[in-house]
Amino acid sequence: MLYLLLVIPTMLLAFGAQWWIRSAYQRTSQIPTRMNGAMAARQILDANGLQNIPIEQSQGHLSDHYDPSAKVVRLSPDVYQGYSIASVGIAAHEVGHAIQDAKHYAPLVVRNLAVPVAGFGSSISTFFLFAAMGLGAMGSYKLSSWAMILFVAGFSATVLFQLINLPVEFNASSRAKTELIALGIINNQELSQVSGVLTAAAMTYVAATLQAVATLAYYLLQYVLQSQGRRDGY
Repeated sequence: MLYLLLVIPTMLLAFGAQWWIRSAYQRTSQIPTRMNGAMAARQILDANGLQNIPIEQSQGHLSDHYDPSAKVVRLSPDVYQGYSIASVGIAAHEVGHAIQDAKHYAPLVVRNLAVPVAGFGSSISTFFLFAAMGLGAMGSYKLSSWAMILFVAGFSATVLFQLINLPVEFNASSRAKTELIALGIINNQELSQVSGVLTAAAMTYVAATLQAVATLAYYLLQYVLQSQGRRDGY
């Protein structure tokens, strides 16, 4: 019941966010623009003095991202080649990350530093969770408690990374909309359509973060309740 109350609502929110981004993308991909995603990305990069940042076409649907280690913007085929509001909006968002990197935007710097920590925490947390469950089933409650503590510590790193990532994503979208209007790539009427698809994309990050926080809260409460039960002799 505790799991249902904490985690299931956030899972439903995540499904809703995925439906929202698919719906918003399909709708705005039908609204034509005078340039494709790659052209819009190039114009924004050049306007910000980032002529050295290349734009590459990646594989997969909505696989768009900015790689801070390689200093390259990678766009999926539909976004790279697409002449639509969806394409220029998503492309501009990824360029927003490149601008953040060039300006040493503090949350992005912290996020990049947190990537290896979050990756390590995620890899070890699953191991310690199963270890805690197995040790508890065998009656080794002290070792089980320590394993659960290590699981919580590892999973907390993942949750912290997702929390740090939220302002990074929202700021990139804000920069994207500002640049698109300032450079005349879209007009004020089209801005609401761009905002719609970028907000929908942002909600997927919000939903994932809330789901991670709820999962962490569930296991923390489980640990506290089980520890209290053992102290009370149950």
